[in-house]
Amino acid sequence: MLKTICVYCGSQTGKSLAYQTSAETLGKLLAENGTRLVYGGGNVGLMGIIAETVLACGGEAVGVIPRFLVEREVGHAGLTELRMVESMHERKEIMASLADGFIIMSGGIGTLEELFEVFTWRQLELHQKPIGILNTEGYYDSLLEFLKNSVEQGFLQASALDYLLVETDATVLFNKMLAHQTSRNFDRDKI
Repeated sequence: MLKTICVYCGSQTGKSLAYQTSAETLGKLLAENGTRLVYGGGNVGLMGIIAETVLACGGEAVGVIPRFLVEREVGHAGLTELRMVESMHERKEIMASLADGFIIMSGGIGTLEELFEVFTWRQLELHQKPIGILNTEGYYDSLLEFLKNSVEQGFLQASALDYLLVETDATVLFNKMLAHQTSRNFDRDKI
């Protein structure tokens, strides 16, 4: 069972209402399945929407946020737990170590950086946790094409793409992740 999912997503809501709806759908799904949310700790954008939805549906939401971002991302005061840390590196390490899997929703450069970090760690066999991309409105289509081009150009093994579970529907993605879950834990000592 996926007891805790780390969700990476934007501190903005995006232009399409579909992004917000996707965050609400995923938040409800996590709460209904008894899966704890771990995320960046903000009260704004898609981060705030998914956390509020999880809490409103009776679920648990744990935020991890560096002190310097508390004002910028408006640290969420109503979470099950809010962990304040000193750096972005500590934030990402804690989030990854708490998670049984990762879901990447729409977001900006920070979300992309988090995606590529856990993807790289998976390729290096530092963890075997499922990585899901919730491709709302085809947001990640261009990125997925870029990754396919990386394979074609000889910079990425085709098998690495199998680590990414991509779906447009949150329920289908969650079920795929359940099917692909393994027990190997995140290895802090190798990072």
